[in-house]
Amino acid sequence: MSAATTVQVHLNNETRELPAGTTCRDIVAELTGRAIGADGRPVEGAGLGIALARDGQVVPRARWAQAVLRDGERLEVVTAVQGG
Repeated sequence: MSAATTVQVHLNNETRELPAGTTCRDIVAELTGRAIGADGRPVEGAGLGIALARDGQVVPRARWAQAVLRDGERLEVVTAVQGG
């Protein structure tokens, strides 16, 4: 049996097919258009102001680079909004 070359995830209620081995850090980098370091912080510039949940559990930024996505997972990326 050969390994899968893609995984299908649900990102903010949208089904996405991604290369096998994609990490939470890869998703955040794609969505923000910014390079993300191994610690989950942007390589340059201000903070991201976002959080990522995987199957209902928040993934700490420090784990984004190691958190490889699995087929069928549900991801929610939310942006912090200021206001009052």
